[in-house]
Amino acid sequence: MESPDQPSPDEQPDVARLRRVVLIVAGLNFAYFFVEFTVALAAGSVALLADSVDFLEDTAVNLLIFIALGWPMVHRAVMGKIMSVLILGPAALAGWEAFERFSHPSAPQVLPLVLASIGAIAINGTSAWLLTSVRHHGGSLSRAAFLSARNDVLVNLSIIAMAVVTLWTSSGWPDLILGCFIIGLALFAAHEVWEASEEERLATKALAGDID
Repeated sequence: MESPDQPSPDEQPDVARLRRVVLIVAGLNFAYFFVEFTVALAAGSVALLADSVDFLEDTAVNLLIFIALGWPMVHRAVMGKIMSVLILGPAALAGWEAFERFSHPSAPQVLPLVLASIGAIAINGTSAWLLTSVRHHGGSLSRAAFLSARNDVLVNLSIIAMAVVTLWTSSGWPDLILGCFIIGLALFAAHEVWEASEEERLATKALAGDID
């Protein structure tokens, strides 16, 4: 008899598909990290720097999903909670950079900011599109990856809008304010992933007969 934690024969093709998708998404995010990180340093943008580090976080999340998909549900629930903590990493970096520059904000260079953000939209949009059809096959793990890619597209659009405001005002404040927006998105995504993993934990206990 099959364990309730293991995928049924009908579910195995979906799991294999999810594994392929997250591996592709991890590769895309890892490659673009180097592009955006370099541009962020050259342009002097806190928001873009935080977004570049987020590409590394997305790489880690998708690689962890690739590894953990064969685990029982109870272990996937634990990994989901780890994912929720990982999502907070880029937000913490953005917050620290914002704190250090709060007294003397400087305006970033606009053109490289916009070009890098357009490239990031292409990468994150592709990742979100790939993950849309498989986000329900891995529980909290695939949900973490999908939410992160979806939120990244919103962040990239916000960076472009911030660049326009910066061009108009020549101020560094829009860049710092966007850092706070990134923190808010990360907190919301982390909360949703944590809740999903908690549902998996309770479902595991219910299957084991530990709760009513």
